[in-house]
Amino acid sequence: NWMTLDPSTTHITVEGNCGNDASLTVLDLSRFQYLKELVVGDESFMYVNEVKLIGLHYLESVVIGMNSFTRCKNTYEVTPNPNRYFHLKDCPKLKSLEIDRYSFSDYTVCGIENVDALEVLEIGKLGKYSENFQYASLELKSAFVLE
Repeated sequence: NWMTLDPSTTHITVEGNCGNDASLTVLDLSRFQYLKELVVGDESFMYVNEVKLIGLHYLESVVIGMNSFTRCKNTYEVTPNPNRYFHLKDCPKLKSLEIDRYSFSDYTVCGIENVDALEVLEIGKLGKYSENFQYASLELKSAFVLE
């Protein structure tokens, strides 16, 4: 239950096959202002239409397991849903975003913005069918300027 978690939580780990309640359609973690790490296991949050990781100034790492945040699991036959969005922005300490195969496969928006410390961006697995954000445009925006 998200509402029972202390807002000063620094690490959230969601076991596999969790958060699959049809009433859970938005995952907004903005109340966890001190969050450093988010780990989501396989087969989780299938009914979530919108993920918001916004303004998490201490967030350093996000790891999403296989077949999470999707209704199209283990398949390349994906039906895109124009109402499914992933937003990751204003997380200045984020160093790593890793998303395993088939997760977010039916999402149509993948927005990543103002994550200037990002060193690792791994979406899917090299050499394997992955289908992550299959019908989405990837937008990676930053205000960082090299001098």
